[in-house]
Amino acid sequence: MIEIEDDSPPENSRRSFLNSLSAAAMAGGLAGGYGMFASIAGQFLYSAPAADLAWLFVTELSRVKVGEAIAYRAPQGQSIAIARRGDSGTADDFVALSSVCPHLGCQVHWEGVNNRFFCPCHNGAFDPTGKATEGPPKAAGQSLARFPLQVEDGLLFIQVPVPRGRPSDAHASSLSPLGRGLG
Repeated sequence: MIEIEDDSPPENSRRSFLNSLSAAAMAGGLAGGYGMFASIAGQFLYSAPAADLAWLFVTELSRVKVGEAIAYRAPQGQSIAIARRGDSGTADDFVALSSVCPHLGCQVHWEGVNNRFFCPCHNGAFDPTGKATEGPPKAAGQSLARFPLQVEDGLLFIQVPVPRGRPSDAHASSLSPLGRGLG
């Protein structure tokens, strides 16, 4: 009897290679999934330290008339509405409110006719001081976030979070008119 050598690889070695390959892929997927879970859990449990607060220039008092509002964008991206409600020349004349609804994060806008800030996502409404008056924000007892203001030598300043290590006077504010009719 003559023995013939078979040059084709045995079926067993191909099968074991594919088993090893699929096991390695599964282990990599599990490691990646658990790694991502650990990363998200770590960010939730050990949140970043609070940013530094700084007083930043907004505008000259004379540039905002009573009843007007301006939009301000803080260095870390917060959208803020600053409204003038009085004419005594002090910080009490102004209110600075977040332009982001605390319910779902939608952008609120001023409705001068209705004397309120309105969120179009779920018909949330806020009075000129930022207190919720209608919709899901009222049901949840949520209000628009307020920012401290200060007046010095006819200039308006706002206290907002800034990135760590950034000098407070390096930010040039971004302003635009919001409308009239704040009371």
